[in-house]
Amino acid sequence: MKSPNRDLLVLLKDESMSEHAIEREVERLNKMLFDVESFDNISVSHELIDLNKYRIYHERKTVLQAIKEKELKPFVFLFNMN
Repeated sequence: MKSPNRDLLVLLKDESMSEHAIEREVERLNKMLFDVESFDNISVSHELIDLNKYRIYHERKTVLQAIKEKELKPFVFLFNMN
């Protein structure tokens, strides 16, 4: 798996964790975030609100197209349903 380029702040309760244990924990966090941030999971948890047409789109294909665009049209919003 390719290592993502991100900064993580990990707060530890136990100061006695070894360097290897901390690296393993960060690796697990990266894997979990990689899975959660996939396009499939994002398209399920978002909907597209188009105020120009007064419509709300739940379809996976429409939401994915909006995510892949560089810039949304005016008054079109990507809404997280969580």
